[in-house]
Amino acid sequence: MKTVLVTGASGQLGKCIQKIAAKEDTIDWLFMDSSEIDITSTCDLSMCFGNKQIDYCINCAAYTNVEKAESDKEKAFSINAEAVKNLAEICRKHKTVLIHISTDYVFDGTNTGQYKEEDKTNPINVYGASKLKGEQHIQNTIGYHFIFRTSWLYSEYGHNFYKTILNKAAENATLNITTAQKGTPTNANHLAELLVQIIKEENENYGLYHYSNAGETTWHGFAKEILRLSNKCDEVILNEDNSYKTIAERPENSVLDKTKLKTNFEVEVASWQDAVLELYNNN
Repeated sequence: MKTVLVTGASGQLGKCIQKIAAKEDTIDWLFMDSSEIDITSTCDLSMCFGNKQIDYCINCAAYTNVEKAESDKEKAFSINAEAVKNLAEICRKHKTVLIHISTDYVFDGTNTGQYKEEDKTNPINVYGASKLKGEQHIQNTIGYHFIFRTSWLYSEYGHNFYKTILNKAAENATLNITTAQKGTPTNANHLAELLVQIIKEENENYGLYHYSNAGETTWHGFAKEILRLSNKCDEVILNEDNSYKTIAERPENSVLDKTKLKTNFEVEVASWQDAVLELYNNN
């Protein structure tokens, strides 16, 4: 039986994996959040990996506050880059396959089409820069790894755009949502299913991949679809906002090309509209 460690297990992706794990008895799962393992601590990592042979480590631990990262650069790099280097080194030492989650924000958004894995990276905010550094540490440290860049994650867990819009809709609030950013919402449950599938199949097509749901939209378009599903289009005023100001710059286009993913894995990629409909119907 394979043993799989999931770090950052209390985050939304970690909880999505836990939901799948509850029905999966062919894997010995170790779910740990930041209170149980601090990935910035080499001591914590050594103790964890020394207690039991871990076959796979899914790293969901991350500093994800894009806005706050601009003024908290040291902490963002500590968690998203240096801690990831520690994790890669301990995984190499114990021959553990590392599965790491990265972001579309490693790109500057100037591409007119979809971003491929080999396209030039050029992050325009601290969060993206810290995540890119983490990717580079993994690539320079351990050969048996998977890095998945994803975008606009949402689920029934935690704080995310999907839940925020539903909550605002329940209050019949007026919403001003940006049309200036184009990307793809990603149901975190679908990403979790892919990660579990890779482990169960013992897939060895290691490397860097892009994963999001299919298609593209803006944050305004995403909000409009959520309101449509919740039958709130008539009650909620949804305004387009092209000048929404944020502390951190965001890429104008971060749509991810998934050709490499489809080539190396037998995976169906649902449209973002079908993915959000599935979540809405199931919760």
